Amino acid sequence: MEGVKSIEDFETRLLELEKRVYGERGSRNKQVKCADSLVKIQTALASTANKRERVKILHKKIEDLMKYLDPKFTEHITVPDSMKLEFILAEDEFLLSQAALLEQVSSLLPVLDSSYIRAVPEHSTKLQSLSQVLVTQQDKSEELSADVRKQFENYNKMMLLLSKQFSQWDETLRQLEEAKQVKPVD
Repeated sequence: MEGVKSIEDFETRLLELEKRVYGERGSRNKQVKCADSLVKIQTALASTANKRERVKILHKKIEDLMKYLDPKFTEHITVPDSMKLEFILAEDEFLLSQAALLEQVSSLLPVLDSSYIRAVPEHSTKLQSLSQVLVTQQDKSEELSADVRKQFENYNKMMLLLSKQFSQWDETLRQLEEAKQVKPVD
């Protein structure tokens, strides 16, 4: 049933194409069918090809040409089987590690098919909202860190100024005490 429908669809599309190419009326004398024209062209090409001996030989050699044009063919010619074997043996350790990893993945396959993994899409909206909260909290923590750094800088400046002031007072007090002790007693 589907085959008949696809053929009918193909014929409908072909008629539509012919209408677009030749118009509604077709040519002046008669309506030319695209399929008929294509068959005539194919027949003419085949008869021309059959008349030429070189073309016949070329048609016979197309499979060989396709094989020679394949990029893997040059690799096949240039790399002997013994070299391929050495490549495989050189990669033996890597292949064994990959096989072990593959076995590990296959042993963990039931975990991947679990209901928890299947429920991930349901939790993605929650995760997205939580990630937005995390981003805003990170921004706030950066602001607070900058504010704390500024407060520490102000504290350090204040302590430095107070230390200098106490040092000056200490120096003034020392000078006053020295002046009081140096006075000769009359």
